[in-house]
Amino acid sequence: MTDSPARPELYLPDLPELSLGLATEAPPALPAPKRPWPVRLRALPGDLAHYLPLLLMLLLALATGWLLKHTPSADAPRPAAAPRERPDYTMRGFSVVRFDRDGRLALRIDGDVMRHLPLTDRLEIDGVRIHAVAPDGRVTDALARHALANGDGSELQLLGGAQVTSQLGGGRAVQINGEFLHAFLRFERLRSHLPVVVRQGQNESHAAGIDFDNLQRTLQLSGPVRSRWLPPGRGGVAGVAAAASAAAPSPSTSRTAP
Repeated sequence: MTDSPARPELYLPDLPELSLGLATEAPPALPAPKRPWPVRLRALPGDLAHYLPLLLMLLLALATGWLLKHTPSADAPRPAAAPRERPDYTMRGFSVVRFDRDGRLALRIDGDVMRHLPLTDRLEIDGVRIHAVAPDGRVTDALARHALANGDGSELQLLGGAQVTSQLGGGRAVQINGEFLHAFLRFERLRSHLPVVVRQGQNESHAAGIDFDNLQRTLQLSGPVRSRWLPPGRGGVAGVAAAASAAAPSPSTSRTAP
């Protein structure tokens, strides 16, 4: 039996020991070079484009919040609309008729044009003509170029060439003329603070104002008053003995209408 030859051995020399470690601090970064102003201005749109989606989302959020704040809910009560100063309707060639409880004619108002003002619930009437019948049978007719009336027509202001004529049964009519007459049809009263002319038959009075109460059968004229009365045989009122024409210095005079 033969012995196998011995394998050669490899010997490495001793290497120097090297110390390895991790760097704890990064090396200082070099400062970026500053760009000149012309270059920055040319690059500004491109820089803003990066923030454009964020700006759009912010504007959308603000708009949504504003809509939610100012949109009324379905159950919220709506404020009443303020009345308008302009007429809400106009009628031409109209006629308004009112009857009493027994079905008899009590009031009729005719006119050329009527406008309703919702702000004050009043009526403006051009070319007004009024025919009223009182419960005692007294008939009153009135006309004027213009008139202002309340909603139910019980109060009228006659403006421009106003004339009111009232007559009871077969008695003589009392006619009142003036540029302004304020008629209260419900209380059968007529007032004016402007000059008026009162006629009854051939008797005539000029006054600075009037307060005529048909229910109390009184007529009060504000002075100065100038009257002309004729004797009874010539169409004057009963009880007057002679004609008179004078300017009354007193502030007012009053008498009872026949």
